[in-house]
Amino acid sequence: MNFFQILSEIEKTDPEVFERFDSRRQVFKHLTGFGKKMTAAALPLAMGSIFNKAYGQTSSAPSVNDVLNFALKLEYLEAYFYNLGLSGDGTIDNNTTTATQTALRAQLSATNLSSLLKIRTDENNHVKFLRSALGNNAIAAPAVSQFDFTGGKGSNTGPFAGVFTNAALFLAVAQSLEDTGVRAYKGGAPYLASNKDILTAALNIHSVEARHASRLRTMRRGGATNNNASATAGAGTGASPKSWISGQDGGGASPAQTAPIYGAGSAPAYTPAGITFPAEDNVTQGATGAAPGVNLQTALASLNFPAAAFSEAFDEPLDVPTVSTIARTFTITGSTLF
Repeated sequence: MNFFQILSEIEKTDPEVFERFDSRRQVFKHLTGFGKKMTAAALPLAMGSIFNKAYGQTSSAPSVNDVLNFALKLEYLEAYFYNLGLSGDGTIDNNTTTATQTALRAQLSATNLSSLLKIRTDENNHVKFLRSALGNNAIAAPAVSQFDFTGGKGSNTGPFAGVFTNAALFLAVAQSLEDTGVRAYKGGAPYLASNKDILTAALNIHSVEARHASRLRTMRRGGATNNNASATAGAGTGASPKSWISGQDGGGASPAQTAPIYGAGSAPAYTPAGITFPAEDNVTQGATGAAPGVNLQTALASLNFPAAAFSEAFDEPLDVPTVSTIARTFTITGSTLF
């Protein structure tokens, strides 16, 4: 996607767009600098953070510590999930592999297991990094007993019952958690703009979460026992999911529970003017309170991109209340973590 062309199209709709940034030259400087600091996977988030900064913030917004502690909660959610399913990596959980974990590992190809262990280590490292960044301001580590990854609110008999004994279900829940994390980091990015070092680190974590989500989707498409890293569709798996979110993803891995991960959010009262939380099938970017933004399907029709490409090119942000509701799917009744 040509982001400079998108900026030009936005300028036609909102002639003052570059005045909202530091300057045209400074915007281009920021964009070229991003390439030295993060992977291309993070560029849509970087663009989102620039737009959000340009179109206003509010003093009642969450602080940097608030955003980082919320991210830490989500990282605990993910880290505990992988530690419980695959055994801990020695950082925030023990490294003992139980008979159940051994049986789950046996359902995965060597390639897929290797990928999952790397993802597990990444999530544990994210916990350590965020705790280090927060210092004494970090929340207390939640007890693992606060989580029920079956979605049973503590009964362990919820809609994802068998999540730690069925590899296909384990991958489906893992994808759901990672997709949530990607949107949550993008939703929090504007509130980190006051600390460039933290913002850069968050952008990098966002790109890692996005790669996790893509790899998990590839594993699901190929099947748990597929030993091919590219994971072409195996018997009985079909051609879905894609390695990226397309539209609203058909509601996700289990639509009755996971559809909100891909739907629209709801802006809290403190949300800066112009920041919205559209569903993942959104094709309009750069909207402000004064201008409707640019419909990329229409504006870039001459480029002959597939219609789905315009929603697939961007991960949309998700607000804290919506993410909290999604995360509570995996906590026990009475937990106040989210």
